[in-house]
Amino acid sequence: MRRHPHTLSRTPRLAALTALGAALLIGGPAATAQAQAPAPSPVSAAVLAPARAAAVGDICSSALPSQAHDTLELIDAGGPFPYPQDGIVFQNREGILPDQSTGYYHEYTVKTPGSSDRGARRIVTGEETDEDYYTSDHYASFDLIDFTC
Repeated sequence: MRRHPHTLSRTPRLAALTALGAALLIGGPAATAQAQAPAPSPVSAAVLAPARAAAVGDICSSALPSQAHDTLELIDAGGPFPYPQDGIVFQNREGILPDQSTGYYHEYTVKTPGSSDRGARRIVTGEETDEDYYTSDHYASFDLIDFTC
């Protein structure tokens, strides 16, 4: 099963995000480079960056709804999927997930009990580093799934 090796690929990413956060908060190479570049507008520096960083969190696999586990099992099995849109390329138009080339991310429906349509819940996969994200609010925020808890 391909869902469990995520902790190895997450560690370097977490370290990079921590270093970037520290540089932005206390100064450092990133802050020095910004000082040499034209100053960003107050809107982009104060609003967009914090919103983006706050939108990607972590969720323990054990905290996912049972329907998300069903979807992950279907992904691992290669289908069949209940909706024709499952497996399509996720464009990341919201810019919340890390920037990647088109085709890197794919989305899959997580059934919502009682919903007459696909609902708002999805699993978005990143193929190269085998990362899986869960969203319960139709791409407004994402949580990287941690399969170790």
